[in-house]
Amino acid sequence: MKGLSALTLGGLMLASAAFGDAASGDLAAGRKVAGLCRVCHGLQGVAQVPIAPHIAGEPVSYITRQLAAFRSGAREHEMMTVVARGLTDTQIADVAAWYSAHTARASLPPGADASAAPALCVTCHGETGIAVNPDAPNLAAETNIYLATQLKAFRSGKRRHEIMSGIAADLTDDEIRASADWYAAMRLEVTEPGAPGPCGAAC
Repeated sequence: MKGLSALTLGGLMLASAAFGDAASGDLAAGRKVAGLCRVCHGLQGVAQVPIAPHIAGEPVSYITRQLAAFRSGAREHEMMTVVARGLTDTQIADVAAWYSAHTARASLPPGADASAAPALCVTCHGETGIAVNPDAPNLAAETNIYLATQLKAFRSGKRRHEIMSGIAADLTDDEIRASADWYAAMRLEVTEPGAPGPCGAAC
C-alpha cells in the first residue's frame, strides 16, 4: 500500500512539473477558465457548496497536481473528472495561476485556543488551516462535511497519499469529527489579485 501511494504521488508530482512554474500561467486567461469552476468553488476560490473545497491561495503546484490527477484518473470525482478531462495543459496552468494569485488568511474564532488545534494536522496545515507545507492544502473554513469525507476516504483507501493515508488509518470517527470541526470553525478572508482588501465569504 505504501509503495502504491508513493508511486501515485510521484506520478502526480511529475505530471505537475510538465505545466511549468507559477509565472507561466496567465491570470486573465485563468479567470476565464475559472468560469467553469465558479458554481462550486466560486470565481475567487471560496466554495459555494458544502462538498467543495476553498481553493483561493493554494499553491500553483498543488492545484495543478489535483487537476492532473482528476484528468488522468488517478483521483476520481463525478464532476471534477469530467471538468478536468476537458482542460488543456495551458488552461490548467492558467486557472492554477488565477486561484493561486488570491491571498487567503485565517483567524481563530472567538474564544478558541490555538493549543487545542489537532496535533496531527498542524505540522502541515497550520493551527488556523493555512498550510505551512506547500504540498498540503489549506483547510481553513472548509465545511466539516467536506473535511470528514476526505479523512474517511484516506482512512478507507479510497483516496491515497503517502502521508495522509498513514495518518488517517488510525483515526477514530470521533477524532475525524473533532479535526473537521476545528478547521471548519476558522474565519477565512480572501483577497483577489489587485484588490485593496479581503472579500471573505462574499466572494
